[in-house]
Parts: sequence; structure tokens; C-alpha cells
Amino acid sequence: MTQDQVRTCGRPTKAGHPCKIRVSSSDIACGTHATEQDRAVAEAHRRGYREGYEVGNSSAGSYSKFRIEQLESQVEELRQQLDKETRIHEIGGDQVVQVGGYAYRWRGRPPLAVGDRVLLPENYVSRMKYGPGPMEGTVTGLGTTYRGPLAFILRRLEGE
Repeated sequence: MTQDQVRTCGRPTKAGHPCKIRVSSSDIACGTHATEQDRAVAEAHRRGYREGYEVGNSSAGSYSKFRIEQLESQVEELRQQLDKETRIHEIGGDQVVQVGGYAYRWRGRPPLAVGDRVLLPENYVSRMKYGPGPMEGTVTGLGTTYRGPLAFILRRLEGE
């Protein structure tokens, strides 16, 4: 790591000695000894540095955004691949479907399709939310990755 040297103006004073006033990285001479050309060069240097800094920040931000999108895409691809490998569509000859985020078994014929309306058995959640008795639902997906016990769909609802 290198340290910046402390620079001084160095231009001759009225007494003929070198000026000892410190100058910044862009300045060529102190405010007393700088000419219009020195000021213009220093301002051009500052403007270029500022614009380069802003472009660098913008570039880094856009790359970060690109990289995040790329990683999110990879995660989604892996999630789909895992889902494809672990999804089951049938248990013991019964079709497995999803209704409102929950998996159910269907023994009837013909097989259910996404969008079919069905009658679901009562459970403790449906009893609290909708009251006693079976409830209606719509098939939202085929298959499941859930590995626990599944309730059976009571019947398909025809054209209601």
C-alpha cells in the first residue's frame, strides 16, 4: 500500500521562497498562485474523477443486479428439478391432486384436471373457517411432494 505524499504549491512567493501551502490531488497550485489554466485543468480532473466514479458505481450496481437475477434463475431451476424428481402423481392407484395448497387423493374416473371443482371432506380447519360439513374446492395442481397421509376427495362437482 502506498501513501500519498503531502504536496505543497512550490510556486515562488513574493519573497522568492517556495510556497508551503498544501494542495489537493486535483489542484496544481494553491489558490493564490493558480492561473486560470491551472484551475481549468483541476476542474476537468475533478469532473472526470466524479463521472468515472458514478459510472463505476452504476456498472457495479447493474452487474450486481444481473448476478442476483442469474442466481435466482439457478435457484428456480434447481427447485423445479427437485420438484420433478420428488413429485408423486399416484399413490396405490389413486390420483394425487392439489386443492388450495393441500394434497388429496382421488379414486374416481376419469382423472381430475386442473380447474375441476370437487367436494372435499371436513377437517378441523374447514370446520373453524367454513362451519361443519364438506367444502367445495378447485383442483390447482397435479401431484404433490408431500409425503404424509392424504384425505380422499368425496366427489367431482359437475358444471356448477
